[in-house]
Amino acid sequence: MPHFFLSCFIVFFTTTSFAVEVQFQKVTQDVYVHIGELGQRSTTNEGLNANIGLVLTPEGAVLIDSGATYKSAMQIHEAVKKITNQPIKWVINTGGQDHRWLGNGYFIAQGAQIIAHQNAIADMKNRGGEHLAGLSRILGDLVSQTKPTLPNYWIKNPDESLNLGGVLFELKHRGGAHTPGDMLVWLPAKKTMFTGDVVYVNRMLGVLPVSRTQTWLATFAEIEKLAPQHLIPGHGQVCDLKLAKADTQAYLLALTDHMKKAIDNGLDISAAIQSFNSQPFSYLLNSAELIPGNSSRTYLEMEIQ
Repeated sequence: MPHFFLSCFIVFFTTTSFAVEVQFQKVTQDVYVHIGELGQRSTTNEGLNANIGLVLTPEGAVLIDSGATYKSAMQIHEAVKKITNQPIKWVINTGGQDHRWLGNGYFIAQGAQIIAHQNAIADMKNRGGEHLAGLSRILGDLVSQTKPTLPNYWIKNPDESLNLGGVLFELKHRGGAHTPGDMLVWLPAKKTMFTGDVVYVNRMLGVLPVSRTQTWLATFAEIEKLAPQHLIPGHGQVCDLKLAKADTQAYLLALTDHMKKAIDNGLDISAAIQSFNSQPFSYLLNSAELIPGNSSRTYLEMEIQ
């Protein structure tokens, strides 16, 4: 390559920013969401392939989740400033996946109170370093300043209500879902719910080694009971209950039912995975990559029950 073109390439590469662009869109009065990319973590999305919520109250702003890195948390804050000049008083971590809480350190430095369910404690401690190592392999220097920083306020009960400026936040934990600390954030006055990683639409959900499909379904049943008018999933577009049931609940029911029957009939894990009919869910993005692992982990989970 000629020296001139090599020099231009180096200049271009070193001056191009890969930081994620966070943009909040209005859902209903005083409620906003940034819709994350549906694909896997990458330099272009800075590991932030998830939705982030924002609620405005007379006494300050509340964020739903803090982002995947210190830098993406900064991007989230800059996007908040385009909506309001209110300080961010609370950040609610809806679960223990990286993009839900690894931005905590930035917001604690801004004076925010970080809130999560106590069932997330062990998961965050156990997997925080693993999350950071995985993001480092993808993002390199974009994870600089990022440190797994635990919340400073823990929800202890299955149901707990918090009030900021007259706005009621009902936090609901039903034993975990995608991660042990997964928690619903319900705004009853606005008929609006942030589900975190309990609901995925438009893309395939992920069953992790720490996931629990039975309590995941129990958590989804709570969503059904409350019947939100505005349902803000952890991944995918703002939707109604019908789409959430189709893209998340129907898959979990089919998967758990199949694996239970396979175990009852004495099928080994390989036969159980091969015999699961995933075709009805093949329309979901990332399904081909995620369904085999989801199937094996669900089998192993149900085998010990």
